Amino acid sequence: KLRKNEYRVQSVQHGKASWYSIKTNYGTATASGERLRNDAPTAAHKTLPMGTKVRVINMANNKSEVVTINDRGPYIKGRIIDVTIGTAEKLGFVNTGVVPVKVEVLSKAEEPES
Repeated sequence: KLRKNEYRVQSVQHGKASWYSIKTNYGTATASGERLRNDAPTAAHKTLPMGTKVRVINMANNKSEVVTINDRGPYIKGRIIDVTIGTAEKLGFVNTGVVPVKVEVLSKAEEPES
């Protein structure tokens, strides 16, 4: 879990999210070299740097989860992020498959000056 005020929103993206799993990914390889785990709070994004933390907000039910970018994709028009099936369960869209989302790109908050 993130601590309050540990991160700030650097930028916001709107689009559609889908989910993927070891089965749909045909294995556990990711672009970062980390193993894909269905229950991990990770996601694929086309351009954000590996290791970037983002908050994904399901606009249909307002549920949100913070995930770390560790893969590339999705490569389907209109989709901006692919989350693991475990994250999709928490966001409430496994059965739907694709949902409108807001993606908040997070960055470390600056340390307060003393």
